[in-house]
Amino acid sequence: MDNLKDKKLKELLNFLQKDFPLVPEPFKILAEKFDLEEKEIIDFLKNLKKRKIIRHFGATVNSYKLGYITSLCATSLPENKIKIAYEIAKLPEITHAYLREHELNFWFTVITKSEKDLKDFCKNLEERFKIKIKLFPAIKKFKVKAVFEV
Repeated sequence: MDNLKDKKLKELLNFLQKDFPLVPEPFKILAEKFDLEEKEIIDFLKNLKKRKIIRHFGATVNSYKLGYITSLCATSLPENKIKIAYEIAKLPEITHAYLREHELNFWFTVITKSEKDLKDFCKNLEERFKIKIKLFPAIKKFKVKAVFEV
């Protein structure tokens, strides 16, 4: 890749983190703006995802405005049951999941449509995996905009 194209792709990545065009043909607009081909941009992004340089490319929805609730949850998993963490992390209600070196060694965030759904979901996990989950519901949300300049 030549230096000019490399510079354009870096500028594209910086731009995409802040201002993705919400139009019927966004890659056409991006191609014009950065003097690149639509396919080139799409292939570039697919390649970054394939190489696990980016995890996700898409909209971030404000779940609170859609009426959803979230809660941070934690549990203690015995060393011989750590695989449970991976099973829970794959569930669609789980947005984030982390193993930690702590008495509560598995932390995860759950999103549901109601407090009742949240309690039912966690109760089902407790029964299914024979664990005890502590809930730390959000009291106030602080949103930090993460932009990684390339």
